[in-house]
Amino acid sequence: MDSTWKNMYAAAKSVQHGRQISRYVEAGGVAAAVQSASGSIYTGVCVDTCSTLGVCAERNAIFHMLTCGEHELAKVLALMPDGRTGAPCGACRELMVQLMPESYSGIEIMLDYEAGRTATLGELTPEWWI
Repeated sequence: MDSTWKNMYAAAKSVQHGRQISRYVEAGGVAAAVQSASGSIYTGVCVDTCSTLGVCAERNAIFHMLTCGEHELAKVLALMPDGRTGAPCGACRELMVQLMPESYSGIEIMLDYEAGRTATLGELTPEWWI
């Protein structure tokens, strides 16, 4: 497995720390790491609220990347509460498509870290509406 995936897994794990923030907000159940086209790794955690104002870990990590002045994704890893990895939800995929409409299909997604199984966003979303 590419050492980048190991670094991304470790980065996501380092920020995960699932916790109750208040009676209405939980954070960190899911953590994510994204690698930009420049090779930088950005992290984020999910923020769940009682009124759907939350955000997924992947989008949070992408927003972190955007905040730091970058806008092209290369790789995405989402770390679930049980330590396994999984595919981004539809809202996260939608953001990635809209962020990179001409080249989103090449973004690599870690599906199963233990098995080293990846897919491209184009394989997961072959015919997007854009």
